[in-house]
Amino acid sequence: MKPWNIEICDVTLRDGEQTPGVSFTLDEKMAIARLLDEIGVEVIEAGFPVVSAAEKECVAAIARGGLSARVCCLARALKPDIEAALDCDVDMVSIFFATSDLHIRHKYRKPRQEVLDGALDMVEFATDHGVQVRFAAEDASRTDPAFLIEMYTRGVECGADLVSFADTVGCLTPLEVHAVVSGILDAAPLPLCIHCHNDLGFAAANTITAAAAGAFQLHTTVNGIGERAGNAALEQVLVALRMKGGVDRYDLTRLQDISRLVARCSGVAPERTRPIVGENAFAHESGIHIAAILCDPLTYEYIPPELVGSERRFILGKHTGKKALEHVAKAYGFDLSDGEARWVLDQVKQKSEGKCTVTREVLCGLLRRAKEVTVQ
Repeated sequence: MKPWNIEICDVTLRDGEQTPGVSFTLDEKMAIARLLDEIGVEVIEAGFPVVSAAEKECVAAIARGGLSARVCCLARALKPDIEAALDCDVDMVSIFFATSDLHIRHKYRKPRQEVLDGALDMVEFATDHGVQVRFAAEDASRTDPAFLIEMYTRGVECGADLVSFADTVGCLTPLEVHAVVSGILDAAPLPLCIHCHNDLGFAAANTITAAAAGAFQLHTTVNGIGERAGNAALEQVLVALRMKGGVDRYDLTRLQDISRLVARCSGVAPERTRPIVGENAFAHESGIHIAAILCDPLTYEYIPPELVGSERRFILGKHTGKKALEHVAKAYGFDLSDGEARWVLDQVKQKSEGKCTVTREVLCGLLRRAKEVTVQ
């Protein structure tokens, strides 16, 4: 397979920080940026410098932090925003404006051509100052396609290096994303970025679909944090790129580390069943599954846990079988007779059905008792 032609722009430090109640300190932002850099992320969106003096300080510190990744920041199509970005020595400025008629009517109250002309002036202003420009359409998914293509084409003519499509309210499905990305690239074969929100739960799927259709820069956040239901999750996108897109240059073994770091800094922990980084992502209880995994993990694991810096866990409960129990017991240093194994298994099922979690401590207690009780 020829690897997909993509790069990652992680927006955890900007869009991820827009998660309600989340705010990162400078030290936290630096730590997250360094780990993203170690993973191999090509572009890090460090923030929105015009928001505050503290935000500007963070963006500048990351931009001057000696990272291999290019550092980007957000700016409205306004001169003060772009000047604030330039002050930070970033490599790239993402200049955005709302392009849907709905947004233009309520936010700008001007004809859309007038809004576009003003935004193009800001693209030229930024490029004249030697910085890369990403020209971004907010609410692109509800924008007149002809206007979108005009915006992108004219933006590149004014010096934009990239153009960006944002599904700002997360309203598209993967089939719709494939159609719209293909349509844009057929009409204007430009370096297209995709920025997906997760309101319908499709952000990661839409991002991968866009990549398969030819989108170049993919936007993500660690653990999928972000406004409302969040953004496309970095960990899901990177693993899908490895498994489906032939892209193997990212260090996936650090995904657990960055997930835990962002969870600690944000106070937002991934749900237990979250793919890749959830506590149960590589946990198995079913006796049928575990028996097969003990023969060959591929039977019930598409993603090898070691690929993403995780490990397989066997959880004992009402669905557990004898083979799984004996395997776990041996790992804890207990060699059970057939009768002892049956007794412990019966106790595990009783506890599980009574909604008691069979922790390691609980199980080891049962294993010790099995050596003491008389099994008929």
